[in-house]
Amino acid sequence: MVLLAAFAANVPFANERLFGAVALKRGSKPLWMRLLELIVLYFAVGLLARLLESRAGNVAPQNWEFYAVTACFFLVLAFPGFAYRYLRRQRHE
Repeated sequence: MVLLAAFAANVPFANERLFGAVALKRGSKPLWMRLLELIVLYFAVGLLARLLESRAGNVAPQNWEFYAVTACFFLVLAFPGFAYRYLRRQRHE
């Protein structure tokens, strides 16, 4: 599940397509669209994890603390993609 979350967290920064599949009319995705995509993917991975947990047995109760921690963890997993997209040194030749 963690590997799937790491993959999903980096998809918005890895390509110029929406959710890695839908081509956009303009050339580059703006940052707000990448962040919106990141939020949607966070909830998609969370729903899949909850589905798998419910199929394995009882679902543990989750309060707001659980969602705060998992959202921060998802953002940490997204850092390599963000750093590659926005913080890497670009060569000007």
